[in-house]
Amino acid sequence: MITLRARAFLALTVPAALLLTALGPPSTAADTRREPALDTREPALDARVSTVLARDLGRSWHPGCPVAPSGLRLIRMNHWGFDGRVHAGELVVRERAVRPMLYVFGRAFDARFPVRRMRTMAAYGGSDVAAMKADNTSAFNCRAVTGDPSRLSQHSYGDAVDINTLENPYVDRNGRVYPAAGAAYLDRRRTAKGMIKNGDVITTAMREVGWQWGGRWPAPDYQHFSANGR
Repeated sequence: MITLRARAFLALTVPAALLLTALGPPSTAADTRREPALDTREPALDARVSTVLARDLGRSWHPGCPVAPSGLRLIRMNHWGFDGRVHAGELVVRERAVRPMLYVFGRAFDARFPVRRMRTMAAYGGSDVAAMKADNTSAFNCRAVTGDPSRLSQHSYGDAVDINTLENPYVDRNGRVYPAAGAAYLDRRRTAKGMIKNGDVITTAMREVGWQWGGRWPAPDYQHFSANGR
């Protein structure tokens, strides 16, 4: 079921700084004389959007990139992990990608689709290879296409995202698999936690916001979604 929060983002323009909801009021000191009350609050996406500076982006941005830091936004939001618990994640995207990504990850959260980890590319020094090896979910990273240094990656524009990179590997035009351990997941007939398949909550939500899946390319990129199909 789609939350009201996710529906709202299809109809409203998201401002530069946004506070969606909090999981609940701040905790107070426990009364040691009684058993603590059972926390019945329902987990939420709890997304917050803020501006970023060049220093926040580390090596994932440099002068000459097609999008300036002022055109990017940091989304802090919860996601379900492979351990069945809720974790805090961070994703840097282009400003115009905020709305679709909040919708997609809101749908994913409602469906409890697991994400291994969600850290910005600054945490990996801008290295796509390192991030994929860590099974990281990320978006903005000003770089060339992995396996093809002659082309600028769509991630450089902040309107592409890679999800669960190990379970959804990338195969370059020479047949090399990224990350290497992802070769175990090339048989898409199998079912594995975090694997993306046609018709699931991820591909359906992406299609609803107009983003396209690299998993349908001749040289498949199962982890990759972008606004323009590149």
